[in-house]
Amino acid sequence: MALHRDIYWIGRQWAVTGFGMQLIDQRHDGKFDIDIARLWDDGLAEDLSAQKWFNPADFAKGLSVARQRHTKPEAPAQVNSAPEPPVAEIVEVATAGAIEPLPPKTTGFQLRIAGSAKFLRPWRVRLKR
Repeated sequence: MALHRDIYWIGRQWAVTGFGMQLIDQRHDGKFDIDIARLWDDGLAEDLSAQKWFNPADFAKGLSVARQRHTKPEAPAQVNSAPEPPVAEIVEVATAGAIEPLPPKTTGFQLRIAGSAKFLRPWRVRLKR
């Protein structure tokens, strides 16, 4: 994958971009790019240290710059899995409230323009003589 258009820092192997942290070498086809949500995961360097080309110093510097640049995403809120009420209760609640009548339908609005217009090529200007 090509580098994101917003580049904030470039090292020898890694770049901090609007996507997160991306490997500069395009031969790897974006396989090792790290998006913003994964910047705070543990063990990112350990996964990549098995690669022969991996430079840990450049990765550590890029990771610290990326963590300063991007904010940590909030953890998703815990959803309370309360049992759903039976359908009969939902119907009773819906019919208990006052139901407002629908607004009356209006007739169609027609826009009329006085005069005429002609589309021309943008680089031509027609002047009236």
